[in-house]
Amino acid sequence: MAEKYNTREERRKQGQTQKKGPNKGPKKPTNMLKRIFLILVTIGIIGLVAGGAAMAYFISDAPKLDEKLLKDPVTSKILDENGKLLAEIGKENRDYVNYEDIPDLVEEAFLATEDSRFYEHHGVDFLRLGSAVIANFKNGFGSEGASTLTQQVIKRSYLTPDKTIKRKVQEMWLSIQLERKYTKEEIFEMYVNKIFFANRANGVLTASQTYYGKDLSELKLNEAAMLVGLPQSPSRYDPYKYPERAKERRDIVLHLMNKHGYITETEMKNAQSIDITEGLQEIDKSQIDTTAYDAFIDLVIEEVGDMGDYNVFTDGLEIQTTIDKDAQEYVYNMLNSDEIINYPSKDLQAGVTLLDTETGEIKAVGGGRNTTVKRGWNYATDAKRSPGSTIKPILDYGPAVEYLNWSTYHQIKDEEYSYSNGTPLKNASGRHYGTVTTREALARSLNIPALKTLQAVGLDRARDFATDLGIPFDKEITESAALGGGKDVSTLELAGAYSSFGNNGIYNEPHSVKKIVLRDKTTIKNKTESKPVMKDSTAFIVTDMLKSVMKEPYGTGRLANIPSLPVAGKTGSTNFTPEQRAANNIPSSGVKDSWMAGYTTNYTVAVWAGYDNASGEQMEYLGESSQRIPKFIFKNLMEHMAQSKETKDFEQPDSVVKVGVIKGSNPAVKANEYTPSSKITYEYYVKGHEPTQVTTEYAKIDSPGINASYNQESNEINLSWSYPKGNGNTQFEVKMSVDGGGQSVLKKSKDTSLTIPNPTPGSKYTFSVVALVDNQQSDPASTSVTIPAEVEVPEGTEDEEIEDPAEGENPEQETPAEGEEDKQGEEKDKDKDKDKNNNGENGNNGNNGNGNNDNNGNGNNTDDGNGNKGDEDVEGGDDVTDPGTVEEEKPVETPEPDPNPDPDPENDTE
Repeated sequence: MAEKYNTREERRKQGQTQKKGPNKGPKKPTNMLKRIFLILVTIGIIGLVAGGAAMAYFISDAPKLDEKLLKDPVTSKILDENGKLLAEIGKENRDYVNYEDIPDLVEEAFLATEDSRFYEHHGVDFLRLGSAVIANFKNGFGSEGASTLTQQVIKRSYLTPDKTIKRKVQEMWLSIQLERKYTKEEIFEMYVNKIFFANRANGVLTASQTYYGKDLSELKLNEAAMLVGLPQSPSRYDPYKYPERAKERRDIVLHLMNKHGYITETEMKNAQSIDITEGLQEIDKSQIDTTAYDAFIDLVIEEVGDMGDYNVFTDGLEIQTTIDKDAQEYVYNMLNSDEIINYPSKDLQAGVTLLDTETGEIKAVGGGRNTTVKRGWNYATDAKRSPGSTIKPILDYGPAVEYLNWSTYHQIKDEEYSYSNGTPLKNASGRHYGTVTTREALARSLNIPALKTLQAVGLDRARDFATDLGIPFDKEITESAALGGGKDVSTLELAGAYSSFGNNGIYNEPHSVKKIVLRDKTTIKNKTESKPVMKDSTAFIVTDMLKSVMKEPYGTGRLANIPSLPVAGKTGSTNFTPEQRAANNIPSSGVKDSWMAGYTTNYTVAVWAGYDNASGEQMEYLGESSQRIPKFIFKNLMEHMAQSKETKDFEQPDSVVKVGVIKGSNPAVKANEYTPSSKITYEYYVKGHEPTQVTTEYAKIDSPGINASYNQESNEINLSWSYPKGNGNTQFEVKMSVDGGGQSVLKKSKDTSLTIPNPTPGSKYTFSVVALVDNQQSDPASTSVTIPAEVEVPEGTEDEEIEDPAEGENPEQETPAEGEEDKQGEEKDKDKDKDKNNNGENGNNGNNGNGNNDNNGNGNNTDDGNGNKGDEDVEGGDDVTDPGTVEEEKPVETPEPDPNPDPDPENDTE
């Protein structure tokens, strides 16, 4: 019972606990949900109002419908780099077809592919639009389109193809207006006559005649499907250039026709099994005039198509290009005449690309020789051949500098060698050069050091390096890639890669278009790729090695060198197989392709030359003379471009150091200040990776002893020097300056004396003599001689004027009496003999060791110690030879010799 009697306080607490029990857990979020709902409704209303206002603004800014623009194509203008008109294109090659002449097969193919609900919507397909909105929400705006045929007509007639909200709103609005004004059949007719099908075919009827030589009613199912697949991306699905892509696209069209019930599955599969090239005819362009600009305009048309859904032939574009008209005309003339280059055959073909090294802008292209058609095969861009040794800087030595910090002096042994699979490898010359530097290996274009370099870098890193330079490999590369195997390139691609080395390691995608201006004055800039692809140290070191290709006596590019320009470059060639040589009687010296690629700080040029060699025909080859044509083209073009623009040298970056290295040292040993210049090679290193060991083989050599005097009687300076440690190979270089002027070389020989006749009175002559022992140079020994000034003596006197004594006066010195004159003469002779011990025979004449001349013992020159000029009347009375003043001067620092004198160009043999 006791436990039932609780205190009042205990009962109160117990009651509070019991009251709280049923209220445990969260309250219902009724108020919170209401708040969220109200916020969303408010945002929705604001969004609708703002969206409506934006749409109203966009619609108010939309262009008006113009029937002329709906049906007639507008000519596009192509401008040069300065904005001047180059060409107008777009009016030709269009045949119009009426709706009633379009067969059901063609219409059904278009509807299945482009707009299956065309006859059901009113210009905008909102069901398809909803699907596209979801896709764009997931993958980003513009990832999927929902344009109807009506919208495409509007876009191609009035608006830009950019995927922006403003453009889409205007497009939808105008499409609805178009459907109100025109019938479905009229809109469909506009569409099929407006679209572009590549190869200058505008409209579906022109396309049918261009590709198959047929009227629309004659097209087969597979042919109609191929044509209908083109407009999505005409250049990409061109069956002549990209048959695999064209087939893939055609098969998609056939699949969609089956999906929408226009054809059976059997019909679909039968059509898909037909080769994409079946029925295609060769495009006839023989009646079309050509100009010097055609090859370049071809690039522009392709590039405009790659920039977006633009049609040069119909859209009325204003296209500002990068072309240098003068350069393009020069290239065209060089390839299509014999004014500059003498070609051995009209069948020899060539391709040329000229780029701006800094920007990647295409300044000129040589599309081929003896061209007769527009939009034909372009040997600068379409022709892709094995690059031969021009690939070595890209796949071998560039990556070695980039990843392994190799210098221009890095040592590689050129010896008998094989690929990793055991296949032997030889140099083009058939001989080995022992241990060589990377500079020499690249300049000689040696194959074995190139393979060793690729192996040291690694295949993966080499491939990645080349890909960054615009030369991607579709599959894994093999060791043969070190010499150009496994990858075909065009001159455009090769020029783009080489320009990166000349642009401090920055790659700019080659491009021919700067910008496009649409009919509504909207400007579309060409967004080309620009990125750093290597360190500036790599670019500079590879460039300096490629300079040696052009300038060194052993370089393979000497014929392409321009002595007045700092230019870097590389040659290349490719060979026939033994079977091809045997079957076509091709000599061992004949090659299949010849290349030359190089650059200055301003321009980059890549040139290819060779023959088409169609399958089944006798193969032609490039002989020893023809192989040099790319070098001549390169040289002439570079010289032409340099006439109007100063060419600066490549600037050494702070990441690179220049080091004097003992020739042949391995590992590298630095030269000291006493190393003979003939023993030094100056090489470039990545900073922090230069050699540290300094040679102790060479020490400072002694300077000569030098002596000079002036002989007044013979009026000449006698210079002599001694070098007791000299040997039979010792030479001396003597220099002279007068009165502090510039030095001139008097003599360089093994002699130890020199006479300088007729010096200028009153002038100071300074001489220096340098000893040269085994090409090692001493500090100069110097001395000076001051020539006495001439003294004007009045007529009738020898020294100073003597006045006659006045009558009756006794002179201070009387004339000797008769008989005394001879006696006095004898006394003078005795004095003269006596003084011989003090003049000329006491070791004090000239350089007498005490700095005194004329035996006066007082340090004065030709003076008697009392300020009087010494002459024939001084005490002693003998004829004195004045040696002048001799002064010893401190040695001056010997200038550093030029490490890389330019050799004279020689005939080239690669």
